[in-house]
Amino acid sequence: MATEIQHPDGRVELSDDLTIERSPLYNHDLAPVRVAARSWSTYNFAALWVSMAHCIPTYMLASGLMDKGMSWSQALWVIALGNLIVLVPILLNSHPGTRYGIPFPVFARASYGVYGSNLPALLRALVACGWFGIQAWIGGQAVHTFLRVLWPSWPTLLGSFAGHSTTEWISFLFFWGINIAIIYRGMDLLRRVENWAAPFVLVMTAALVWWAIDRAHGLGPILAQPGKLHGPAYWSAFWPALTAMVGYWATLSLNMPDFTRFGRSQREQAFGQIVALPTTMTLFAGMGVVITSATAIIYGKEIWDPVALVGHFESRALVAVAMFTIVVATLSVNIAANVVSPANDFSNAFPRFIRFSTGGLITGVIGIAMQPWRLLESGDRYIGWLVTLSGGMGTVAGVLIADYWLLRRRKLHLEDLYLPKGRYSYRGGWNSRAVVATAIGCFLAWGGLAIPPLAPLLDYGWFVGAFGAALSYLVAQRWFAPKQQVEVSPA
Repeated sequence: MATEIQHPDGRVELSDDLTIERSPLYNHDLAPVRVAARSWSTYNFAALWVSMAHCIPTYMLASGLMDKGMSWSQALWVIALGNLIVLVPILLNSHPGTRYGIPFPVFARASYGVYGSNLPALLRALVACGWFGIQAWIGGQAVHTFLRVLWPSWPTLLGSFAGHSTTEWISFLFFWGINIAIIYRGMDLLRRVENWAAPFVLVMTAALVWWAIDRAHGLGPILAQPGKLHGPAYWSAFWPALTAMVGYWATLSLNMPDFTRFGRSQREQAFGQIVALPTTMTLFAGMGVVITSATAIIYGKEIWDPVALVGHFESRALVAVAMFTIVVATLSVNIAANVVSPANDFSNAFPRFIRFSTGGLITGVIGIAMQPWRLLESGDRYIGWLVTLSGGMGTVAGVLIADYWLLRRRKLHLEDLYLPKGRYSYRGGWNSRAVVATAIGCFLAWGGLAIPPLAPLLDYGWFVGAFGAALSYLVAQRWFAPKQQVEVSPA
């Protein structure tokens, strides 16, 4: 049997053992990362969040809230608060990645079972596929705008179909292909891309803010306009908006072990995330507000979409630099946030047949099949997407956190996570209590879609799902599980 080695700083790894490598639950991409091979520092984790936050959906985040009647300050407050809240489950689920060197789907085996982990993994993977498609469509639009400026006849060159020009589809597939190509090169290339993309995008956006203020001779009318929502009307809009903001990173709150498994220490990964996530999200959304307020003066109308804004520039060189910035921003967030996790999740479902690169390709194909252009047709549909997905992600987060922090108290048996007949096999590889708790959480979060009396809970989807699933899981594990399956270990 393999030997678990615990280092002085608490990190755990397996000694070499061919028994684990022959397991049907093991492959190279899911294997624990050796302590000596972990190279991600505080800067790498901060750069990861900066590069993921610096994307067009973040830039436009405040616009969806302001369209609902909030002032710019109310919108930024909701964004900041939502990111502070989601930072909590992100940090809690990051811990096992660094301690044991394992990715999210392997971590989920402890609570859901070695085969049952496919339930949360594939649920999270499908959401990521939708996000991948959304970001790929946005990136494709940036490529299309760039080519249109350089070649004015580009949009009408090959006709149109399905409501979009043929060249839009070509631009979309081109950007999609770049994402897949990088994934096939592996995580080390991703780390290098994130390291230089983060400061580059921040500098270029700051330059755009300076340009906007200079051209508008001030910040514009938006900063001076009060919100339209007050009293009960404000609070009725506040809670679904807050849920949507939590839902924005609800997927990453589950799969951060996919990244923190490469972290050198708990302190570095936690500090990098705490410093970068809430500050960057609020700052970048604020930049979007400032730039948009200036466009109202410069062009006589508010332009929230940065791709459309760049299309108004007269200098081809400026357009080229701006479009390159948008492509880099979209590319970095799409690969890190929306490909790494589902690639591991699909690999977890079929370890012997699907490697990380193949999982990335599957993600890309499903992302196209989910028709992201339809999700972006309106702000209401986009915000609705965030609110709905947050409920499902919250239920899984509730089970994982309750199991690791409250029930097992951070103690996992690393070897058994890769054994079909180990302590995490439960019954047939499934922990039915985790499945039931997830179902209860999803019912509370989503039941209002079909059951009118539960409709008010939709606005609190992530919170209701997370707390409902966590409580149900703890009750089920403590009162209904066989004693040999309940491990309450000291810290």
